[in-house]
Amino acid sequence: MGPLASGISKLYGRRGWAVLGACAAILFLLFPLANLALPKGSLFYISDYTVALTGKIMCYAIVAVAMDLIWGYTGILSLGHGLFFALGGYAMGMYLMRMIGREGQYQSDLPDFMVFLDWKTYPWYWSFTDHFWYAALLVVLVPGLLAFAFGFFAFRSRIKGVYFSIITQALTFAFMLLFFRNDTGFGGNNGFTDFKRILGIPIATPQMRMALFAITGATLIATLLLGRFIVTSKFGRVLAAIREIGPVITAIVLAGVAGTAITADLGARKIREELDALQVLGVDPVKNLVVPRFLALMLATGLFNIYAVLFGLFGGILAALVNEQPLGPFWNTLFANASVTDLWGSVLKTTIFGAIIAIVCCYKGMTASGGAEGVGRAVNQAVVVTFLAIFAFDYVFTQTLLATHPEILVIK
Repeated sequence: MGPLASGISKLYGRRGWAVLGACAAILFLLFPLANLALPKGSLFYISDYTVALTGKIMCYAIVAVAMDLIWGYTGILSLGHGLFFALGGYAMGMYLMRMIGREGQYQSDLPDFMVFLDWKTYPWYWSFTDHFWYAALLVVLVPGLLAFAFGFFAFRSRIKGVYFSIITQALTFAFMLLFFRNDTGFGGNNGFTDFKRILGIPIATPQMRMALFAITGATLIATLLLGRFIVTSKFGRVLAAIREIGPVITAIVLAGVAGTAITADLGARKIREELDALQVLGVDPVKNLVVPRFLALMLATGLFNIYAVLFGLFGGILAALVNEQPLGPFWNTLFANASVTDLWGSVLKTTIFGAIIAIVCCYKGMTASGGAEGVGRAVNQAVVVTFLAIFAFDYVFTQTLLATHPEILVIK
């Protein structure tokens, strides 16, 4: 088997390639034939609306693949992908706006929104965007350079976890405010609209619509294959962050389900003065209501974490079987890199997560006031404080564990 065939077989097994081929046949054969060749009255006719909607779904699927790589495989929740895709969209959008020419409402060489806002000429950053290939280069180059620059300084400064999410969200929000300003040349709140042609061809024709549909489908498949190549390579092994994802997700789920229930229950008891009645009867509310919940959540989070790890292993085995890959390399990699430190660190971390959930939620419930509305506020505050406490403790615990056991950083 040559290098090319070996590389192809590593991406997917026969079944995986068969599914991908079937999807390609649907996109590149079934949709064009059913939309362009069949009459509208046919049972198998696919409408223009369905074509446009499917194209939009495929665009969102490209974003989903990107989010799966950054969040699903590395455990890094980046909220900046909206900005990267928006920059590419604006670059191509300005090319499409300039292709309108003098067919706009004001019959000017400038887009209608610029004429309405009294722009006299294009700003410097929109220079040469009347050329398709230059705009296509901007689609890739501008978001790529911004992502590289931001990632370089962020990771060099060791920014991670919830702080990385907050900074990427702030970056996206800042650019959104910049785009929405009327004096920045991005169309304000309305954006770029009323596109008419691309490469001199009317954009609303069925043939051009189907061509754009096929290009979108091909881009989605290429993105999926690129992502698959990354995660099946040695670089992809570094992306697997089971040590971080399992405990945090377990804690967040329990905080959102069990934690809110505890806060609501104790808050309702507080509002109905049941806690005061227990004290009058000589019964300690903390000993009889808080301590059992505290111990139960600590036990539950530890057990659920073990379940999450086992479920992740089962998912890896299932993926290997579906793609007809041997299980030997999977087990060899697992036993070469997994250690007792990983296991006890994960269980200990989630157990403490349970304690944090119990303490915060019980405290918020037992100090609720202001009737039913106050209970609702207590529940909301409990969720927010618990999430922040979990992320903060996760950062401190992980840094301590890595500092005291640096050998677990080595990928064999």
